[in-house]
Amino acid sequence: MRLRILAVGTRMPAWVEAAVRDYGRRLPPELRLEVVEVPLARGRDRERALAAEGRALLKAVGARDTLVALELRGQPWSTPQLAAELAAWQAGGGDCCLLIGGPEGLHPECIERAHRRWSLSALTLPHPLVRVVVAEQLYRAWTINIGHPYHR
Repeated sequence: MRLRILAVGTRMPAWVEAAVRDYGRRLPPELRLEVVEVPLARGRDRERALAAEGRALLKAVGARDTLVALELRGQPWSTPQLAAELAAWQAGGGDCCLLIGGPEGLHPECIERAHRRWSLSALTLPHPLVRVVVAEQLYRAWTINIGHPYHR
């Protein structure tokens, strides 16, 4: 199964790419972590830009993929709850796409199409940091599911 972080924004700082790559390498081959970046839409019209980003994100989603929108009004999950979600995604047989919006958030269509809505925090986090937190938490959830001591 692939865990795909679909994120608005390109040219992340080297530390972000290194951290995400590190957590991805720690996962087993049957649980691959990938990042798909879509460009930030530029323009004065916020709605058009948000719609363009949303279309680009949804274009990368497969028909059988589980879609999780990272969104402020989503459900906050504990790490054990995320581990249970991960186990369910793996049992489902498809890939899982985690959508991270740009500075304006996610287009409403992305949120509506999502199977689940996940809130990392009530805090406003920098978008590059969100990628790192998501990658680390996915790795941590996997370690819980296999009984690895990393989570302690």
